[in-house]
Amino acid sequence: MLAGLIFATEDAEDRAGTLAETLPFGGLTLIEFQARLLIAAGATQIVLAVARMTPGLLGAISRIGRRGVTVDAVRTATEAVEKLHPLARVAVVADGVVTTGDTVSLLAAERGDTLLVTDDGDDRFERIGVSTAWAGLALIEVARIKDVAAMPHDYDFQSTLLRIVAQSGARQVRLPKSAEPTHGIERDSQALARWGNAIVATLMAQPERWADRYATALPSRLLLPPLLARSAPSWAFSLGAGVAGLGGLGAILSGWPAIGLVVLLAAMLLATIAHTLAWLRDEALPARVLAVAAPGLAAASLLAVGNATHVALGWALAIGALVAGGLVERIALATWPRRWWSSLTAAPIVMLPFALFGYPLVALGVAGLYAAVTLAVAIETLIENP
Repeated sequence: MLAGLIFATEDAEDRAGTLAETLPFGGLTLIEFQARLLIAAGATQIVLAVARMTPGLLGAISRIGRRGVTVDAVRTATEAVEKLHPLARVAVVADGVVTTGDTVSLLAAERGDTLLVTDDGDDRFERIGVSTAWAGLALIEVARIKDVAAMPHDYDFQSTLLRIVAQSGARQVRLPKSAEPTHGIERDSQALARWGNAIVATLMAQPERWADRYATALPSRLLLPPLLARSAPSWAFSLGAGVAGLGGLGAILSGWPAIGLVVLLAAMLLATIAHTLAWLRDEALPARVLAVAAPGLAAASLLAVGNATHVALGWALAIGALVAGGLVERIALATWPRRWWSSLTAAPIVMLPFALFGYPLVALGVAGLYAAVTLAVAIETLIENP
């Protein structure tokens, strides 16, 4: 099993009395972000080595526990040994480390004691050789922590553990050059906030299909950093998405399909932003609901345009486009979509030009044909590459 050991002992450089690990980072606190990376790498237990308990740390511990892992706070190596399974592999995260999931996964895949190292170019990293420094991540056996527990208690836990692991002949894995821009140690609140917003933006999913990528994901990535910096609540964007969605559907049903589709596209963008904010902040139920909000609004746009035609053919075209689009979404989960493929998000975009010129039936027909062609290609793709 994999466990995580995160050190949270140093104060922020510009906030006296505040632990650096509890500073805001990408909509979370730094320690929550580190725990999320460890959990994504397979950790089922998180142990926090702390110097003192603070309200911010208590809140972070509670939120980390909601992700379904065991969370324990300890002050000494002896307490850490008591909490950890004796056969566990322990991923160690130094105080103030900023990194990405790829780097943590790289280390978690190693076997035996391993230190992630880098060139000795940053005085924030602890030196372990003439020109080598510890990059703040390690993978160790519980026995190394027992070695620290056997030493005098006035020794610094993190530094002593590093020296013992290095002297035991641990393998050294160099930090990839590609990871250096997104890896470091930071304890300044403003710098950490800027760094966190940039890293979280890069971690956002980038859908392959053009409509999902450019209509919702890309604008969300651009808007997210300033929203996180202002601690924008997800519920506000959820409310905005709901109001805009109802307004857009009402406009379509009232005979203004073009205006309604534009408003619905705005509602879909607001729903995507709300989902991202909820996901970052571990708001489980809102995140699950909002994950289907944008596709749901797109599906509703088809039915609304079909109803606005006031003819049976309109309803038939709308239902056909919806069924084909839904099947495409299902198949897209089982294969790698191509950039040009249709999606439910694409439906209001495809219909908009035709709605502008007053051809709702043509709009529905084109949207349905696009989804049907995509469905046929997707089926052939699955047949050729099951």
